Amino acid sequence: MMRRREFITLLGGGAAAWPLSARAQQSATPVIGVLTSASVDSFAERMAALRQGILESGFVEGQNVTIEYRSANGRSDRLQGLAADLVRRHVNVIATSSTAAALAAKRETTTIPIVFSTGADPVEIGLVARLNRPGGNLTGVSFLVNKLVAKRLELLTALAPAGAPISMLVDPTNPNVQADTNDARAAAAALGRTLLVVKVAAESQVDQAYAILAQQRVSALLVAAHVNLTNWHDRIVTLAARHAVAASYPAREYVIAGGLMSYGPAQSHVYRQVGMYVGRILNGEKAADLPVVQPTKFELVINLKAAHALGLTVPSSLLAIADEVIE
Repeated sequence: MMRRREFITLLGGGAAAWPLSARAQQSATPVIGVLTSASVDSFAERMAALRQGILESGFVEGQNVTIEYRSANGRSDRLQGLAADLVRRHVNVIATSSTAAALAAKRETTTIPIVFSTGADPVEIGLVARLNRPGGNLTGVSFLVNKLVAKRLELLTALAPAGAPISMLVDPTNPNVQADTNDARAAAAALGRTLLVVKVAAESQVDQAYAILAQQRVSALLVAAHVNLTNWHDRIVTLAARHAVAASYPAREYVIAGGLMSYGPAQSHVYRQVGMYVGRILNGEKAADLPVVQPTKFELVINLKAAHALGLTVPSSLLAIADEVIE
């Protein structure tokens, strides 16, 4: 897994590798603005995939394109100011890594093209008018993670103790929270289970959330695909192990950190597509004409060490369909 020092080297800078220069106004070289809610550490691999997509369109950072990085470092309230800064610098295109980041960028400009990745329905939340012909200045990738809740719950119940109460960890500040919660309740009801929703709006509240799970004797947990939760994945995974909670996560970062299992879109494919769209726009295409796409590759990752620590036996049927098994 890429460490912070390696990420800084990859970006070619020091601790301020998210530059504050105004090169967009000073050079004819096209400038890409990258706006993310995620922390630097948690976004490293996704940024590498985005850069690969840009490369496939003929652009190499530092040679014929400049990239301005802006990270809110898990502080969603900073996104609007960071988006405004990119607009003031007249970047040629903005790539965003979350629903909140896309909405922040959209509020700041109707002319600079924006390529988003979002787990929400981009039509429902007002990012685009249509999926096939977005119109306006936005397009991107919608991986509709809330629509994967039923599958994630199904996989979790195959591992969790029979009849175990199920809970869901959500960030109430996330734009997708209501849709995610509604889908999770419906999926749980279809499985004959009730669902306890626990809200975590700050990392300092993660411990309190697990105290609630312990009080309610919850031993199975679904973690929502919310950016801030991903930023806090180390703490979430550590406490799941400490409290003996079988948890299903939305991305492999959690499982690499020691979590039990994850199921969701392959993030490397999502961000490579974002990069490819950024490159196509720099080559003259319009965001309004590029259809919003959905990922075609999803991955199931299982951590056998975590399963054994929880006293769980992973069914051979699950192992057979897993894309990655961590021993």
